[in-house]
Amino acid sequence: MRSGGQAVRRTGTTLVELLVVVALLGLVFGISGLALASLQAPRESVWTHELRRARSEAIRSGKPVRLMVPLTARPPDRLTALFLPDGRAFAAGVDPLTGAPVDSAR
Repeated sequence: MRSGGQAVRRTGTTLVELLVVVALLGLVFGISGLALASLQAPRESVWTHELRRARSEAIRSGKPVRLMVPLTARPPDRLTALFLPDGRAFAAGVDPLTGAPVDSAR
């Protein structure tokens, strides 16, 4: 208090307020970083990768490409896929236009 009876009012922020703000910002950025990291696309299976590779090879080379998958990787009805140079596919469990697997097991 001043001698005239008026209170002195200080303006600004305290160290405690700054620490609280920094802690809250760290918490927000940490949670958002974890949320963004979980948005990564899952790794594609070997089957899907080989289908994409065979389709790309057929389109690039201009020649049909036959994909042979070992017996242990898929059931017998999905052992081969034929990709034509225009990108179409012929195989069970494969989308004929995109060459992507149509079942949920990727």
